[in-house]
Amino acid sequence: MRVAGLGFRKGTVDFTAALLAAGPVDALATAAEKAQELAAALPGQRVIGVEVRGVETPTQSPRVLALMGTGSVAEAAALRAAGRGARLEGPRQVIGGVTLAVAEGEGE
Repeated sequence: MRVAGLGFRKGTVDFTAALLAAGPVDALATAAEKAQELAAALPGQRVIGVEVRGVETPTQSPRVLALMGTGSVAEAAALRAAGRGARLEGPRQVIGGVTLAVAEGEGE
C-alpha cells in the first residue's frame, strides 16, 4: 500500500501541489485530529486518520515534537497508515505550506 502522509496547519485549503508531487497513492494519511479537515478539503479521496504520537521519524522538528509527540506528522502518518513493513520512499517535502512524505508498506 502506497500512502501520502500530509502535515499542515489548520485552515490549509490547497493541497494540489502536494498531491501532484506524491503521485498515485492508495490513500492520504494525517494525524487523527486533522483527518476530518483533510477529508473536507479533498472530497472523494480516501483519508486515513492515525495516531502519530510516539512514531519515530527521520525528521525531528522540535515544534512538532512538542505539539504532536512525533518529529514529523507527514512521515509518522505515512508510516503508520502504510502498515507493516512500511518505509519512506525519500525525504519529506514542504510544498506550498503542506508537508508531504510518501511511504509504502503491506497495508492494514
